[in-house]
Amino acid sequence: MSQIRCLSARAFLRGFAAVTFCVLTTPLLAEQTTSEARPNNPFFAMDTATGGGTPDAQAEMLKELGYAGMSCGLDHDISALLTALDERQLKLFAVYAGVNLGPDGPSYPAKLSQVIARLKGRETIVWLTVTGNAPEAEAQAVKAVREMADLAEAAGLRVALYPHAGFYMARLSHAVRLAKKVDRTNVGVTFNLCHWLKEGRPDAMIEDIRAAAPHLFVATVNGADRRGTTWEQLIQPLGRGDFDVAALLKALREAGFRGPVGFQGYGIGGNVRETLRRTITAWNTLAR
Repeated sequence: MSQIRCLSARAFLRGFAAVTFCVLTTPLLAEQTTSEARPNNPFFAMDTATGGGTPDAQAEMLKELGYAGMSCGLDHDISALLTALDERQLKLFAVYAGVNLGPDGPSYPAKLSQVIARLKGRETIVWLTVTGNAPEAEAQAVKAVREMADLAEAAGLRVALYPHAGFYMARLSHAVRLAKKVDRTNVGVTFNLCHWLKEGRPDAMIEDIRAAAPHLFVATVNGADRRGTTWEQLIQPLGRGDFDVAALLKALREAGFRGPVGFQGYGIGGNVRETLRRTITAWNTLAR
């Protein structure tokens, strides 16, 4: 009898240990699964949302609010901005520039080659719009983007085509098509929520993201109205508007996108810091 009782006790302890292990590890596994499903993409502010001011003031505000960095146009003092960001362990995620097509061939901002050289080794993305028009515009655009890709590659940078409403390259599908024709590993595309909504394709989100996914380097988001037509409706602080940004982030993640996401703040107005605070709060809620 004593031997049977001992065996039963050992069996009970083994069973209790197994149950305890399951109870203790199950929340950990659940937490890990939940964490893996969160959008942990770096979140930065475009300079359309930072309100101007000195590079130090902009960088300090973004650091205090919890952004990972910012993007800017060529009109900024790039060297001063890099210094301000570096001092706060922030990153310059993208520089906005453009190529213009014309009867005499494509033209670029004179400052662009200098800026690209200054950014060597920093992994900053060159955001490239394509404007203008000309005979055989598509062939000219391919040639221009390839030239830009060569310039960026020498500095270890990538080029992300930036579809912009009203420009020659206005639609996400056109940017994807152009990236395929250019056929360079350092050339990809940008998903711009406001410009994509301007196309009037809110019901084709999954289809469009899947088509862009193999070439997708960066995305921009903001609050927006799903059927909006004006920029006031299509560009709002994150957390406003009826477009489901959470569904967008889920679709991007399921398509394999892990790149940076920027906040587009063009034309929002009001108190810049409060808009950025509300937006980062909404982003953190989405991330949870």
